[in-house]
Amino acid sequence: MEFNCEVLDHDVPKEEPVTFHFLAKFYPENAEEELVQEITQHLFFLQVKKQILDENIFCPPEASVLLASYAVQAKFGDYDPSVHKRGFLAKEELLPERVVNLYQMTPEMWEERITAWYAEHRGRTRDEAEMEYLKIAQDTEMYGVNYFTIRNKKGTELLLGVDALGLHIYDPNNKLTPKISFPWNEIRNISYSDKEFTIKPLDKKIDVFKFNSSKLRVNKLILQLCIGNHDLFMRRRKADSLEVQQMKAQAREEKARKQMERQRLAREKQLREEAERSRDELERRLLQLKEEAQLASDALMRSEETADLLAEKAQITEEEAKLLAQKAAEAEQEMQRIKATAIRTEEEKRLMEQKVLETEMLALKMAEESERRAKEADQLKQDLQESRDSERRAKQKLLEITTKTSYTPITNTTTLPAELPSFTIISDGLSFDFKDTDMKRLSMEIEKEKVEYMEKSKHLQEQLNELKTEIESLKMKERETSLDILHNENMDRGSNKQNTIKKPQAQGRRPICI
Repeated sequence: MEFNCEVLDHDVPKEEPVTFHFLAKFYPENAEEELVQEITQHLFFLQVKKQILDENIFCPPEASVLLASYAVQAKFGDYDPSVHKRGFLAKEELLPERVVNLYQMTPEMWEERITAWYAEHRGRTRDEAEMEYLKIAQDTEMYGVNYFTIRNKKGTELLLGVDALGLHIYDPNNKLTPKISFPWNEIRNISYSDKEFTIKPLDKKIDVFKFNSSKLRVNKLILQLCIGNHDLFMRRRKADSLEVQQMKAQAREEKARKQMERQRLAREKQLREEAERSRDELERRLLQLKEEAQLASDALMRSEETADLLAEKAQITEEEAKLLAQKAAEAEQEMQRIKATAIRTEEEKRLMEQKVLETEMLALKMAEESERRAKEADQLKQDLQESRDSERRAKQKLLEITTKTSYTPITNTTTLPAELPSFTIISDGLSFDFKDTDMKRLSMEIEKEKVEYMEKSKHLQEQLNELKTEIESLKMKERETSLDILHNENMDRGSNKQNTIKKPQAQGRRPICI
């Protein structure tokens, strides 16, 4: 749009309501370095995501699944199996329709693969997940390329692509691999006259490239894109302006502050979780002691009942023994009386002897029975003593358990470490005064993150290859689009965006902030 013209004076549909889309006109070369403000990054993420879902940017299937997992992380936060149950992505638009139709896979199968990667992104904030999404998307062949239909001198129809790196000429049926490219640092001049457009390379030995477009308005748009991208291309490779330096400094301070805040919250969360685990352990131990006390109480009650029964049985046995002893004494007295009053006659003597013999046998039996009853009474007394000892031990154990169950309430007060780096916040100027040691440590962490990122990129490529191999058997070859076929051919040849398009030298390159 022209800023000096009213909105409706532009070439817009004459209908109501008129819908406008707020989009970035110029794409950054490196989103991580150039998108300083979080709101800019978020809006650009939404724009690139929509272009991929609308298939304006070609994305291979395995990369689409990975991008979808980062989009889910940015929207839902960390994966929680108790919250993010099966089917929670059913209403989300995460994959291009071309990718979904290319494989014989149900929505549940796609969700399972997206969730598997989503679970690995634990700990990433929304901004970090969106930035990872953009870093993968910016490596696709069609990222940031504006295509225009043109004709060369011979009238052959071609496509002109304009992006942050230069101008590219494509075959109409192949938007992935340019036939020829003109990096911005190798272009001396760009001009147009009416519908004819001229590109003059910096090397005068190379022929001037001319082409025609269908409308004069298209030439103006192409020229605007060329001027804007060329200007940004040169500014990225110069020293940052004071304003950009201030923006970057504020962004670094804000990032450091948020990092320290996240670390503080993580420490608080860890301390809280440890306190909760300690409380749960104490509650579990208390419950266990209560159960042991209940078992000991039951055992004591059974011991008391057994002791009462044994005491009662011992008393009965003792009474029986006394009764048998009394009967034995009476039998002895009867035997003496019979001997004293023996009958003088032989018959009476014989009968008396027989009766005496029977009485002696009866007395012997009663004596044996009395002895047996006495032994049984002694044994019952011994059992009674053991039962009382067992009862005493059970009472002592119950007393010990009751003493152990003293429970000290747990306070949830969590004392934060006092070693947090100090910094001063001034609300009027929105400035933050960090210690030099904090900034040095942050620089070392950034260097460490770069090394980890390189290792992670290698691991990421291995994961993508594994996923591609896993779902290859489910692919329906007849549904492959021309872009899918071209992408597979490029991968077989080992060509990609980095080595297909001739990129300018990186020496002295500096990012420009949007």
